[in-house]
Amino acid sequence: MPETRRSPQTGNPTEAHALLRRHGFRCTPGRLRILETLRAAGGHLSIGEACARLAESGKAVHPATVYRTLEALTDAGLTHTMPGPGPARYGLTERPHHHAVCRACGAVATLEPERLADVAARIEEVTGIGPDASGSLFVYGHCAGCAGRRTRGEG
Repeated sequence: MPETRRSPQTGNPTEAHALLRRHGFRCTPGRLRILETLRAAGGHLSIGEACARLAESGKAVHPATVYRTLEALTDAGLTHTMPGPGPARYGLTERPHHHAVCRACGAVATLEPERLADVAARIEEVTGIGPDASGSLFVYGHCAGCAGRRTRGEG
């Protein structure tokens, strides 16, 4: 279930520079590469996946730098973390969205907030807590492939 969103915020190096500077970051080559890697992925990556993609591109960045950069970008609100299964995944905070996550394989599908407006309203009605639009609503289940394997007794 690959994601297909593209970030308008980091579509080219000039935009990435401006984005980092607006949030008080220096525009180091590593930070720019990490932002570009997330943008090119069009979805969420673990630190390991980001490191692998950076290495494949011939622009490797040390894993500790990737980790520190993603943590700093998350603290600044430029990226967000998505809990497992498996390692945390990071995505660009480009526009509000929520997530559906397969518990078996970790596949992620992006859910646009407009499609869940009635669900968010119902959650607020029942709990008194209104989900924000920062991607904080997670739906866990099994993707079609993993659900099929489970019914066939493969997993």
